[in-house]
Amino acid sequence: MLKVGLTGGIGSGKTVVAGIFRQLGAPVYDADTEARLLTENNSEIKAELEKKFGSDIFLKSGSLDRSKLSSLVFSNPEKLNLLNSIIHPIVKQHFISWLQEQNSPYIIKEAAILFESGSHRDLDRTIVVTAPEEIRIQRVMTRDNTTREKVKDIMKNQWSEEELIKRSDYIVTNDDQTLVIPQVLKLHRLLSSEAEHSK
Repeated sequence: MLKVGLTGGIGSGKTVVAGIFRQLGAPVYDADTEARLLTENNSEIKAELEKKFGSDIFLKSGSLDRSKLSSLVFSNPEKLNLLNSIIHPIVKQHFISWLQEQNSPYIIKEAAILFESGSHRDLDRTIVVTAPEEIRIQRVMTRDNTTREKVKDIMKNQWSEEELIKRSDYIVTNDDQTLVIPQVLKLHRLLSSEAEHSK
């Protein structure tokens, strides 16, 4: 089974691309959603977060105060690395378990920080979804009802598109001009064929 990473900066549209792969029958592991669920429900992660960031990052109900945690880590690269070092090993184990349940020529692992977290090392191929910065900013502002400054702050914490392109095997262009579905269909055929030949 071919393990394929899918990444892209905020607003690039990687989730749209993941959805097309899903429609084509490829199992998709959404690392960001799983990380959120594990952060809420995994007692090991919660205990570690409390130890490193203090109990006030939890609400009275016991659930994580995401906005408080975000404000702590987003302007502080050291704290962001610390947060990732708590969450990523457990997400990695969860992905391995999920992988064992799949039976498909290839799978997609969708992750915002595929390279930054080092999880690309466990994959066979990587795809990056790209879009011009201004389009990405506008998409996120509309989607999250947020400001340009906040989007730019998030972008500062992500690797540049140039860096992602350099490290990826394939590119999907999502610039509102180029059709996305034909690009994904082409990759689907390519990956299915490659998986077939690697048996």
